[in-house]
Amino acid sequence: MTADSISPIPRSAAPRETPAAVAAMVRLIRDTWAISEPFIPEISQFFYGMLFTLAPVTRDFFPINMEVQRGRLVRALVHIVQMVDRPDDLVPFLRQLGRDHRKFGVIPRHYEAVGTALLAALKNHLGPQWTAPVERAWAEAFTIVARAMQEAAAADVNPASWHATVVEHRRLTWDLALVRLLPEQPVPYLPGQYMSVEVPQRPRLWRYLSPANAPREDGGIEFHVRAVDGGWVSRAIVSHTQPGDVWRLGPPLGRMAVDRERSRGVLMVAGGTGVAPLRSILDSLAMWGDNPKTRLFYGGPAREDLYDLEELRALSSTNPWLTVTPVVERGDGLPGCEQGTLAEAVTRYGAWADHDILVSGSPSMIRATVSRMLVAGSVLGQIQYDPFTID
Repeated sequence: MTADSISPIPRSAAPRETPAAVAAMVRLIRDTWAISEPFIPEISQFFYGMLFTLAPVTRDFFPINMEVQRGRLVRALVHIVQMVDRPDDLVPFLRQLGRDHRKFGVIPRHYEAVGTALLAALKNHLGPQWTAPVERAWAEAFTIVARAMQEAAAADVNPASWHATVVEHRRLTWDLALVRLLPEQPVPYLPGQYMSVEVPQRPRLWRYLSPANAPREDGGIEFHVRAVDGGWVSRAIVSHTQPGDVWRLGPPLGRMAVDRERSRGVLMVAGGTGVAPLRSILDSLAMWGDNPKTRLFYGGPAREDLYDLEELRALSSTNPWLTVTPVVERGDGLPGCEQGTLAEAVTRYGAWADHDILVSGSPSMIRATVSRMLVAGSVLGQIQYDPFTID
């Protein structure tokens, strides 16, 4: 099979699809993916074999140990392709993703190789279920994705990545570390955004982290990193990072933010190190005297998981617009603490009408909290969260 046989990117511009055509395209994609998803290992193996055959240079984009990568890229690609019927969410994300992929040295022909490899892997697995309409649906969806990313990458005038030196590494608990870095030049991120990082202990293994501070005059960035089970990068950062290490930082991503002039009220819900991007926003708001009333629910399984609570309480003591409510799932807690999950604690207060809602934490925590808030009457348009798992 050659690149030309099922190239997903047409040589000429595709006509604009009608809403009905887009809906039919997405339905075909989701139906065929439901059949394919249980076989991710086999599909991924074929995908990478095809990709490295079509574009051998792309092998250098990935870690030496491909077992670590597994089906991550295939899952991410499919997740993105399935969003083509949600342009308001997808297009800004794709633009950011296109700028982010400049750090690999990605050029247009690499996009074509990735799309061709993905379609070939699915075709190889689906056999007779890979019909002409199915192939056309996947090809057209990937074309939309690839073009948006390429256009954004071509228009970006910022560096593809930034080098930053570790100036402090401090263990906050046995599995949690605070890392401060000083970039060679300031990274133009906004409070609440996140970025991909590559550390010298784990080359080519990029992971997303959120700055816990608003941009500073010296460009310094603070990250809070917890070592997670199976986390090659997080464990290396917590256990082995040293002052003087040089990290590489990708472009800022994410749209989580507070409009202090328009918002009538803000609800923040943070689990564990998910407090970092919200802390960055609070750090920025604290530079102003007049802000919308803000309520932060900060939770974890037990009191010891709320590592940043005292700092947050200190911030609230000097900023009357901010209220911090700790939440623990087990144990006695502490004065002013609520018991239960974050989803339970937040929804005890109803739907939070007229509030901007920001949710940050693990994927499972975000799913549980957003789902329960929707049941409680919150509107999806009120709620902001970022897809940290797309890597």
